[in-house]
Formats: sequence, structure tokens, C-alpha cells
Amino acid sequence: MEDELSLYEAAAEEQMQNSVAHLDDTLQHIRAGKANPRLLDPIKIDYYGTLSPLSSCATVVTPDARTIAITPWEKKLIGDIERAIINSNIGLTPSNNGETIRLILPPLTEERRRDLCKQCKVELEEAKMSIRNARREAIEEFKKLIKKGLSEDIEKDAEEEIQKVHDKYIAKVDSLYAAKEKEIMTV
Repeated sequence: MEDELSLYEAAAEEQMQNSVAHLDDTLQHIRAGKANPRLLDPIKIDYYGTLSPLSSCATVVTPDARTIAITPWEKKLIGDIERAIINSNIGLTPSNNGETIRLILPPLTEERRRDLCKQCKVELEEAKMSIRNARREAIEEFKKLIKKGLSEDIEKDAEEEIQKVHDKYIAKVDSLYAAKEKEIMTV
């Protein structure tokens, strides 16, 4: 009975960890005024008949805070990479010199910074909701175990424990959001 209890606790904690990891990944893809190669992660290139991530057919670096440089491993890919960037929704226009494609990130306006913070806030709330759902599902499973003969004291202790885990992960997503908000609002 208590083994089942710890299984539910572990499953809930894993779900909470996944929520934090997903939020972190999502926030990395939101442009914050600084060049970040991860902005290009969603872009896929037709590389020998297979849609491949840009990073698997070119070197992507950030030579300075507002520039992303892309050097294809094969020169014939320059046109494909440019088209993929233009057709993506990242909002950047590529320029090339025949060997390297450069993306210059324009400075963000105050209004755009606020919009990006709102977008991050939406992602934060989704992560918090996912963490709360994991806690709720675990508590429901604990209550079912009472009907199978688990003592109410043990169930209450498990509820308190899952609440502590919940609070820990809520604090983690809040700190991720705070860091991203600071990064976006820093001029």
C-alpha cells in the first residue's frame, strides 16, 4: 500500500519536473533582445531529402549580442537556409555574403518587450497549471488508497509531502519567469 503511495508521489514529481523543463525550453525560444542560436531551433532544412534541424547542416554562432551567424557545411545550402528563415515566423531577414548568413536582431521596443513578458507569463501559467494538475491527480490517487485500506494519517502525511514538492516546483517556474522577464526588460 505504501509502495503504491510512493509510486504516485514519484510520478507526480516527474510530471512536475517535466513541466519545469518544458517551460525552460519554451522560454529559451522567446527572443529577449540578445542573439541566441536556440531561436533557430524550429527551423528545418531539406537536407538530402530529409527535414533536418538547422544545427545539423550548419554551424550557428553568435559573434556579438545582436548577431547570429550561420555557416552552412555545404555552400549549396545557403539558398535553402535563407528560404527556410524567411518562411519561418521568427521575424528576421537574413543577409549573406556567399559563405555566411547573418541575422541582425533589431533592438526591441518597450511595447514589444511588454508583449514578450505577457507571452512568457502565459507560458508560466500553463506550467503552474500542469504542476497543480500533477498534485491534484496524486491526491486523488491517495484518497483511492484510503478505500483500499491505507490509514488516513499516512494519506495526510503524503498529501503534505506532495504539497511541499508542489511548492518547490512552483518556486522553480517563478524563478525561471523572473529571470526571463529581467532578461527581456534589460535594455
